Amino acid sequence: MKRRSLLTAGALGSLGLALAACSDSGGGTGSDGEFDPGNRVTMIVPFSAGGGSDIAGRAIASGLEEVTDTTITVENRVGGSGAVGYTDLLNAEGDGTVLLASETALVTLPIVQDVDFSYESFTPIMKAAEDFNIVVVAADSPYQSISDVIEAAKDEQLTAAVSGATGPDHIAWSLIEQEQDISLERVTFESSSEVLAALMGGHVQVAASSPGELTGQLESGDIRALCALAPERYEYELLADVPTGAEEGVNITFAQWRGFIAPAGIDDAAREYWIEKAKEYEQTDAYAEFIESNMLQPVTSYGDDFVAYLEEYAADVESVLGS
Repeated sequence: MKRRSLLTAGALGSLGLALAACSDSGGGTGSDGEFDPGNRVTMIVPFSAGGGSDIAGRAIASGLEEVTDTTITVENRVGGSGAVGYTDLLNAEGDGTVLLASETALVTLPIVQDVDFSYESFTPIMKAAEDFNIVVVAADSPYQSISDVIEAAKDEQLTAAVSGATGPDHIAWSLIEQEQDISLERVTFESSSEVLAALMGGHVQVAASSPGELTGQLESGDIRALCALAPERYEYELLADVPTGAEEGVNITFAQWRGFIAPAGIDDAAREYWIEKAKEYEQTDAYAEFIESNMLQPVTSYGDDFVAYLEEYAADVESVLGS
């Protein structure tokens, strides 16, 4: 059953008006048929500062600035597990100067909340990378492997922190529960930083998050990685010794994707402009740094290919969240 959104119509309308006012930068398609974004573009991040979506949004915005010679202002529009930011983009229909740093919530939110959008409500531009979850525990946890966690969950109620009620870690845990016939008590937080604080503070027993959100705590030894829910081991030095779930008998892989989208209703010139600039960004040192520093997998797709990916991804997610 879908959960009702807590956002009021008035609040959404106010946000839409505010966004429209902020994004009026003079962009548009000229008589020559070429799109020009003008001197200011807005990149919406629908989650709080410091998390994986924020890191990705700022990196992509910075990289696009390099290839467009346009100022791209990042704005965190937080609330409703991402619904506020996506609704702002919905209200910016036709405006080629507004973008959004997108991820799994684009697909999951319409399945579990009563929102006015789906992934089909927007213009997909670029899938920039894939991001597999790492299962982690606090440094002093008695669990030494994902197998230990599963065995303990068969005999007692374990708590698992998740970032957002529809995030990739929630989906990953759901898949693990189905495969291993266990049940974990979920504790939901708004950001990965809150998840880590709860884990290190002993308030929850296990968590899963993307590698880029865990780097500092893994390096400091405050947390330990139990496994990677990836098809093969990571090659990055920090994670090279972390087994895959399959090595531990957990045959689950699930990737969050990172990328950006534009509003519906933008003209073809604007859509092609952003796809072209995204492809240019992929060839830059800035993109390589984004991938390396966040330990991502550089799996890209653009435009129609991105749409096809979202269709398949939505079917997979619906099989978990829609049941």
